[in-house]
Amino acid sequence: MLTQILKKYCAPYKGQVALILLMLLVQAIASLYLPNLNADLINNGVAKGDVGYIWHIGEIMLASSALVMGASIWLAFLAAKVSMAFGRDLRTAVFTAVEGFSARELNKFGAPSLITRNTNDVQQVQLVLFMGFTMMIGAPITGIGAIFMAVRSNAHLSLLLLVVIPIMTLLIVSLLRRIVPAFRDMQVKIDRINLVLREQVAGVRVIRAFVKTRQEEARFADSSRDLMQTQLRVTRTFAVMFPSLSLILNLSSVAVIWFGAKLIDQNKLPIGNMTAFLTYIMLILSSVMMAVFMTLQIPRAAACAERIQEVLDTPSSVVDTPTPKEPAVRAGVVEFKDVEFRYPGAEKPILTGVSFTATPGQFTAIIGSTGSGKSTLLNLIPRFIDVTEGSILLDGIDLREQSLEAIWTEIGLVPQRSFLFGGTIADNLRYGREHATDEEMWHALQIAQADGFVKENPDGLQARVAQGGTNFSGGQRQRLSIARALVKKPQILIFDDSFSALDYTTDAKLRAALHSEVGHTTMIVVAQRVSTILHADQIIVLDQGAVVGIGTHAELMKSCATYQEIVLSQLSPEEAA
Repeated sequence: MLTQILKKYCAPYKGQVALILLMLLVQAIASLYLPNLNADLINNGVAKGDVGYIWHIGEIMLASSALVMGASIWLAFLAAKVSMAFGRDLRTAVFTAVEGFSARELNKFGAPSLITRNTNDVQQVQLVLFMGFTMMIGAPITGIGAIFMAVRSNAHLSLLLLVVIPIMTLLIVSLLRRIVPAFRDMQVKIDRINLVLREQVAGVRVIRAFVKTRQEEARFADSSRDLMQTQLRVTRTFAVMFPSLSLILNLSSVAVIWFGAKLIDQNKLPIGNMTAFLTYIMLILSSVMMAVFMTLQIPRAAACAERIQEVLDTPSSVVDTPTPKEPAVRAGVVEFKDVEFRYPGAEKPILTGVSFTATPGQFTAIIGSTGSGKSTLLNLIPRFIDVTEGSILLDGIDLREQSLEAIWTEIGLVPQRSFLFGGTIADNLRYGREHATDEEMWHALQIAQADGFVKENPDGLQARVAQGGTNFSGGQRQRLSIARALVKKPQILIFDDSFSALDYTTDAKLRAALHSEVGHTTMIVVAQRVSTILHADQIIVLDQGAVVGIGTHAELMKSCATYQEIVLSQLSPEEAA
């Protein structure tokens, strides 16, 4: 998975990657050339007292060092540029994939996991790419080159490598077996911490109201402790690995000096060659250590890449058609034909046999007990989820045969949970229509009964909105959400229990304004409050996912026992009549 992701998202930067490889090659050649120059300096300059030769070799060594430094700086710059661009592209790809998910896929992954995958997981892969450019690719080039130069310098001393490298390899393999599973566990536990933290931040009022602060602190501490233990397991492995590798490195240096001194004493090895060989040994072992360090990072990045690829490979259950059909007239007629919806693996469908038609200028209300499928039914209209059987027609054409953008353009949705974006009131209202004028926004606010509290604010339309609209009350958020939908001027207005936070007076004024101002649209309203729908043109009564009654209030009071029960639970018989 990691290789596939790196290959795909690095493809646009082939030229820069080639330049990085060139810089690595220049850096490696210059680094390998320096010990050889140092040996010549000692053997032919210092030993013979040739000052001119010392100056000559010294100038070449300075030039080589400058070349290594320049190549290193340019390499770091290019590696950072490519890895940052790679991270940007990968995050965009994951975000785009998530944006295309239906409610089914969003529920499958969960918001905390998706956030972790698009932040921490992408960052881990991006880090490995950067380190790969600066360390992993250069390590084998330098290591292989140093082995060649070490053998060329002295074949007898090179036999030490046959002992050192297998010992290091055995140590690395044994420790990797412990680290790889731990990295996978770590990402899952980071997801868990994100989940607990999101729940506690979002539900802080409930937690305090039920005096569960200590319990939630303990739950977070448990998740944090679980992650800490996994990280400690990884850290302990690192604590064993790097001192062990350093010990091998130092013992190798001692062995080189020991055996090299004997060869020098026997006049079989010049002093300069031993110095160069010692440098090459250091280069070889440091290259192995760099490769080990990268190898330790790769398992975590591979686990992250698997999680990212899982998101990218998950197809949305709601797919845009490649050959969309366009209705002759966009009027806003919604028709359900024997619709069924069932979640994968569920024993029973959420909705079954639902059939009705909502037309322009008609107020269609949907009512039913909790869990009867009201919100699920509304989510089918903008294709947040797709029917499993039957069909929904929009202006005479099946929704699945129309483009998603065309469907969404025709619909104005006010969700059950009002959500406002950080910015200003004007920014939120223009979310419905980008180029809406101030007059149009004030008109929408007036219909939504929101102009009063907006005018009271000194900044008016430019008043600040906190993330999620938390600086407004529930009723104010609902009215601003309604105004946002009205600014869009859609053919179909969908209200998912969007009047629940309003007082009865504001509710009545809002419904009257909607009837007079946007009465020509197709209006579909889910409501728990009976008074909101008493004057609807048609009321659809749901019970356990099935339609048990369709008609006006008066008709249903005579023919539908479920509706009668709901009404009489909220109103007196006189009010119901």
